[in-house]
Amino acid sequence: MQPNGMEMGAKTSGQGLTRVWRAFGWSMSGLRAALQNEAAFRQEAALCLVLAPLALWLGGSGVERALLVGSLTLVLVTELLNSAVEAVVDRIGPEHHQLSGRAKDIGSAAVFLSLANVLAVWLLVLLPRWW
Repeated sequence: MQPNGMEMGAKTSGQGLTRVWRAFGWSMSGLRAALQNEAAFRQEAALCLVLAPLALWLGGSGVERALLVGSLTLVLVTELLNSAVEAVVDRIGPEHHQLSGRAKDIGSAAVFLSLANVLAVWLLVLLPRWW
């Protein structure tokens, strides 16, 4: 620990707008890393780029549009968290461990549920219009 309470190598965030700007930079670095290194994230991001404009067009109200686009965004958020868990597990070591496998499986299940949520939301919002 350093005298200021920070561990060696820890990111210092600053204050006010400086902190916000640095946090934005770290977030952009994370998005860039996910796009460069995670095929699943690239696929889901591409799907969102196609479906988000469709959601804005098909949604009959602001609430419907928010639900349709929000469900897509949730998939990206979940995939980012899953990728982060996988990166940490892989960092620990390449050997198989029951807890490492469980962590990866749970992350994968979270992504699956977020994708199932997209299907449910889109069906519940759009089907009544055509039924």
